[in-house]
Amino acid sequence: MLSHCFAITFHNKEEAVWLPKWSQQTSKFHKPVTPSEFHFAVFVITMLAYLSAFYFFYNQASELAKWFFIGFLGSIIVNAIFPHLITTILMKKYAPRLITGLFLNIPFNLFIIVQMFLNHYITWKELIISTIAVGSLLLALIPLLFKVGGRIASSREQK
Repeated sequence: MLSHCFAITFHNKEEAVWLPKWSQQTSKFHKPVTPSEFHFAVFVITMLAYLSAFYFFYNQASELAKWFFIGFLGSIIVNAIFPHLITTILMKKYAPRLITGLFLNIPFNLFIIVQMFLNHYITWKELIISTIAVGSLLLALIPLLFKVGGRIASSREQK
């Protein structure tokens, strides 16, 4: 569990440092995001990752805790490929967070998932459905989090 938290924290720190400036480049693959918008969103997503890990750790008998956690693991693996790897290939320019996605998030999360399979704790159906559910929730949350982050920054500037 701690390896999952370490990997996503390191990955999100890389994003927080480099992504806002990188996103200002014109591209059909992404919209520009300000540091305030992104930092708020990445903080909330990181906290949700921690919540999923600790909720599962302390409630392993809970199906909801298991689905939330494995959905997060699967979503983070998919996220390393789509958009990070794909964006880097299509833009022919390094997309911030690719290295940590490929060399931290995928290996750590895959290790946890494989262990859960070896212990007959999860099935492919559970992994796929929970990844789609949690991934969809996170994708829906991101624009909302950007908007809230932007409003928080605007209200601070007005003071």
